[in-house]
Amino acid sequence: MPDPRERLDLLLNPIEGTLLSINERAYELAMAAAQAAADKKAQDISVIDVGDQLAITDAFVIASASNERQVASIVDAIEEALVKLPEKAKPVRREGERQGRWVLLDYVDIVVHVQHTEEREFYALDKLWKDCPVIPFVDRDMVEAGAAGTDAP
Repeated sequence: MPDPRERLDLLLNPIEGTLLSINERAYELAMAAAQAAADKKAQDISVIDVGDQLAITDAFVIASASNERQVASIVDAIEEALVKLPEKAKPVRREGERQGRWVLLDYVDIVVHVQHTEEREFYALDKLWKDCPVIPFVDRDMVEAGAAGTDAP
């Protein structure tokens, strides 16, 4: 059985040209969480490979929303999407739901941060982890919309 921390040699960061340290399960969880956030109109979605810097998780998924209700909606969508995966992933810990300004979902392999836009700007997690590789995420709906646009006369 392969080591769960095995590198995904096929996942190259096109910007940095470096191999990612994220394992396959973490990658699948991160992409599913990012897509669920995108489906709820989250803004500035980023997936960061923090595996070489942190022993506690492989990736952060960070998304923003303009109000507390949207933060809650995005969090709910992420939880619903990940529990529908074959491994039925559920967070081992969640924080910040009461205030609704910054909700953290800890899935061990990934940690999801859904932040109000103001908190995202103030805490600047993207800048804090700027030395870590960014994992490319492309919203499925944007790809489908682009494909539909190219078929039009």
